[in-house]
Amino acid sequence: MPSSWFNNTNPKRVSVPISSAVVTCLLISKDRIIASCDDHSISVFSLPSGERIWKLEDHDGGIWSLGVFEDTLVSGSTDRTIRVWDLTTGKCTHVFGGHESTVRCMEITLLDTTIDNEGKKVEGFPREGKIPWIVSGSRDHSLRVWRLPRPRDFRYSRFQSDGTQIQPIEELDPTTNPYHHKHLTGHNQTVRALVVNGITAISGSYDCTVRVWDIITGQCTWVLVGHLQKVYSLAFDAVHNRVFSGSMDSSIRIWDLQTGLCQKVLEGHTSLVGLVGISPSFFVSGAADSTLRIWDSQSGELRHALSKHIAAITCFKHDEEKLLSGSDGSLTLWDIRSGKVIKDLLSGVTGIWRVNFEDQWCVSASNVESITMLDIWDFNTNEEEIL
Repeated sequence: MPSSWFNNTNPKRVSVPISSAVVTCLLISKDRIIASCDDHSISVFSLPSGERIWKLEDHDGGIWSLGVFEDTLVSGSTDRTIRVWDLTTGKCTHVFGGHESTVRCMEITLLDTTIDNEGKKVEGFPREGKIPWIVSGSRDHSLRVWRLPRPRDFRYSRFQSDGTQIQPIEELDPTTNPYHHKHLTGHNQTVRALVVNGITAISGSYDCTVRVWDIITGQCTWVLVGHLQKVYSLAFDAVHNRVFSGSMDSSIRIWDLQTGLCQKVLEGHTSLVGLVGISPSFFVSGAADSTLRIWDSQSGELRHALSKHIAAITCFKHDEEKLLSGSDGSLTLWDIRSGKVIKDLLSGVTGIWRVNFEDQWCVSASNVESITMLDIWDFNTNEEEIL
């Protein structure tokens, strides 16, 4: 990590308004920042200028899940659809129906295969032998698996190959959708959390269980039972083939995906554990009890309990050196190894919706006097610029 993250007392900052809505997802992808809102819009901004490139407004409801692969964006909404967007043109190219309620979570995974669900060879993707697939989880209790449309494939598309718009199809039958692969059923309440690694998808539900799926066969390989209340968050440990689950019962469970057994229960939070994340050395949990906890990702031992915030943790992100957390109108930078506060990047705002970082860039979405603002910090410079 560049020392400027800790030593730069005045990183260059750009602030731009997004809307008056709640920001539900915040992504950094190449030279773009993508923010989805609960008012049915998605805004795409240029990094680092903060200039709005596109405002995507085809959804009929709030957007609660996003995924991005190169120049393709995928969004899931309360309108029950999944939409595929070309980020180079700002056009919605595909609309997928099938879910019967809000598409609450989504992941894109790359599979080592060149064969699609119809048994045909797939060509046209820039990564040799890697095909992107979409996995979506919904309040309809189910998950669905889709193949991501490849560039310039205009089957089942809202635009002809010459760019001419055709009549939008809002209600699509997945049985006739050439991109739909599997419908995964088994949960009996909302699918709230999802992580995917290769052909393995792991879902956490309000039915208090965690399920492990093979997305190619559609089979559920494990039902992990132990939580006493709703499961809200998941983190996948690829090194040890484990998953960490956070629940409304205030506990975190570590599950061995080889055996399906719970290895350990992490206790200490006193309320909903709604946020979890993992890096090679650290597992971090954020809860409605206003605290963050930093654990050893291998042993599960508690390293630090962070109690600066005074309200529920609304967002965080971490790596091997730093932790950014949002709560109670402040965005705080921590030294993850010592557990000490470095500084507040924001304070005195109404709320922090989302935070993300990559390389020298940090981005956040916050509420300031009923306006949702996007803030961009460049930790490689110390000149402040407010647009």
